[in-house]
Amino acid sequence: MHYWSPGYYVGGWMLLMGLFWLLVIAGVIYLVVVLARRAGSEPGRSAASDRAMEILRERLARGEIDEEEFERKKKMLE
Repeated sequence: MHYWSPGYYVGGWMLLMGLFWLLVIAGVIYLVVVLARRAGSEPGRSAASDRAMEILRERLARGEIDEEEFERKKKMLE
């Protein structure tokens, strides 16, 4: 026979509250990391413009464009 025990329910709520606060703390840490990474990047530069510069450098290295065209397009990206 199982008797009702108030300690059983209190322990369950304590476990849920502990999990809740663990998730809150993990969320705050995640936001701090994301904001720190975003602040560390150069202002005004996006991932798309970084990728465009990378492609431009690759095209110059393959000989698809000359240095004059490279400099002109580089100024456009900046």
